[in-house]
Amino acid sequence: MNYKNDLPLTVRRSIEVMGVFFLGWIIVLGRDLLAPLLMAFFLSIMLLPLYRFFRKNKFPETVAIGTTLLALVLVVGLVVWFFSFQIRNLIADFPVIQANVTQHLLSLSAWVEEISPVSTEEQTSFISEQSSRILGYLGDMLSGAALSITGMFVFLGLVPIYIFLLLFYKNLLLRFVFFWFPEDQHDNVEETMREMEVIIKSYLFGLLIQVTYMTVLLGGILMIIGIKHALLIGVIFAFLNLIPYVGALLGNIIGVLLTLASSSELWPILTVLGVIAGVQFLDNNILMPRIVGSKVKINALATIVGVIVGGEIAGVIGMFLSLPIIAVLKVIFDRTSKFKQWAILLGDERPSESPMHEPALREDNEGVERQLEEENDIEPTRKRGR
Repeated sequence: MNYKNDLPLTVRRSIEVMGVFFLGWIIVLGRDLLAPLLMAFFLSIMLLPLYRFFRKNKFPETVAIGTTLLALVLVVGLVVWFFSFQIRNLIADFPVIQANVTQHLLSLSAWVEEISPVSTEEQTSFISEQSSRILGYLGDMLSGAALSITGMFVFLGLVPIYIFLLLFYKNLLLRFVFFWFPEDQHDNVEETMREMEVIIKSYLFGLLIQVTYMTVLLGGILMIIGIKHALLIGVIFAFLNLIPYVGALLGNIIGVLLTLASSSELWPILTVLGVIAGVQFLDNNILMPRIVGSKVKINALATIVGVIVGGEIAGVIGMFLSLPIIAVLKVIFDRTSKFKQWAILLGDERPSESPMHEPALREDNEGVERQLEEENDIEPTRKRGR
């Protein structure tokens, strides 16, 4: 074996791994700065069509950006108002909810007493002890919660400022990007950025449409059946469903808890779970693939790891941003020969044969790539940069 020839490749791979480590470290240290900046970046991409419409109609640049931001604020305000209205109705039903929860606890206590030697008095004592501990934990968490609320206000204050500045300085930022690459690669860089814009817009607009029809479909069906707080269940599940895998589970749990608290019977819980399962099947297999398309597919392993890492770094916002960030990285890595292995790791172009038995799968071959894209129902990528 010629170690002299292998050394540069080994060193390069080691530098790449170290670069990933230090990049992750920088992201963790600067998450308070990066989270609102990344959110503003994706929202500014989504707002570009509206901004271009105003500019096309001879609006001054600052007026076009301000009007675009105003439209975003109005949409967010309507969502907040809807949530507030639904929560107000839930609070108004609090006495009924308390009575139903007590009834369910008594039924559960009687069932536990039948199948175990633990008496009702012992259960009550255990619940009282655990309640005292929980209250103690809540007291310790109050300061942290206050900091979280303060951080949320800072986040919401920074996002519109970042959006304004990103739109205002977009030409300067684009020039900065082109200066990083030699002139013979500028066509490939331009094509990559245009593809990134299309993917981000299709993904985010798809999520917006998904939230709308999930709220209307799920909330409407539950309302027709007669489930209380149907719209609140629908909108909570629709927003949580934006977080891959984890969000759907949390949405089911919250839907069950809201139904359990607002009903003295158990049949509505099964109804809610059945309707959620049906709507989610319709969303995952029919509606969402047609809306978002199949330009970029991320494998389930990369998605789950990305969601968990994003949640650890920036909470719920990080979980939401994880998938579009991975999709953008996949597009960039697909366009380069140096980082092609990372694109393979993130993508869903799963070969039917093992590379151990098919040597062609071990190489960066465009013919093999096209075949894998056809087998996995992925839209063909454009010519990759080398």
